[in-house]
Amino acid sequence: MTLKSMTGFARAEGVHGDTSWSWEARSVNGRNLDIRLRLPVGFEALEIRARGLCQEKLSRGNCTVNLAVKREGKQTEIRLNEAALLQAQEVAERAQRLTKLKAPRLDTLLAMRGVVEAAEPEESEEAEAALHHALIAGLARALDQLVAARASEGQRLEQVIAKQLAMIGVLVERAANASARQPEAIAARLMEQIARLTESTSVLDPDRLHQEALILAAKADIQEELDRLRAHIAAANELIASDQPVGRKFEFLAQEFNREANTLCSKASDIEISRAGLELKTVIDQLREQVQNIE
Repeated sequence: MTLKSMTGFARAEGVHGDTSWSWEARSVNGRNLDIRLRLPVGFEALEIRARGLCQEKLSRGNCTVNLAVKREGKQTEIRLNEAALLQAQEVAERAQRLTKLKAPRLDTLLAMRGVVEAAEPEESEEAEAALHHALIAGLARALDQLVAARASEGQRLEQVIAKQLAMIGVLVERAANASARQPEAIAARLMEQIARLTESTSVLDPDRLHQEALILAAKADIQEELDRLRAHIAAANELIASDQPVGRKFEFLAQEFNREANTLCSKASDIEISRAGLELKTVIDQLREQVQNIE
């Protein structure tokens, strides 16, 4: 299963009778699924079906869907609003009596808003339903193309993430095999600590020595962090192989990666482990940026 990105663009066009149309769908990163649907005036009835189709095809992302419609062959009808014309005439005559100015001309009255209206010829319910069916089918094609575009971007994303996980694995093993973690190195540091403790006194407190040895050993022990980082790598590869949207889980896992890297750096008692930890943090930050694009 290939990861899917939340970034993509698609366009689908078509013609039904005298109506040509085009859908455009684009999506970017988003915490949840946020659909912004823009329909022309007169096509508001499509909203519920269109929004439901988007929810069926997509799981996450900020998605903007636009419909553009152009009708050919039907001439706009010009209609006279007689009631509005009579009201306009009454107002004009009243104003003429009050001001003693010249009475308004007919073209002035006709130019007043609402007196003359342009309207599209009304369609039958059957014709409107057929057009809406064609438009929804067109939207489905556009969304399928968008899903394909997101999957294609997801393939590139998967390659990047796989390389980052591999690099994390290399750095984990580098820290695990650091010379400072060898028993000889730990013993040498312990002897140095004993020497410092006995500098000011010739009496060696066995309890104090035992306590300091335990503290030193605990600080130097990064095995738990290494084991967790290895487990996180395995979990990440399982997510990549999943057939479900895994973006949210991947974001949480990236946070866990970062937490373990921070702890490893804080425990680092050697420059080699410290450098490996800092490189780990850099790669993990890059990983966190990439997983924010996963659906």
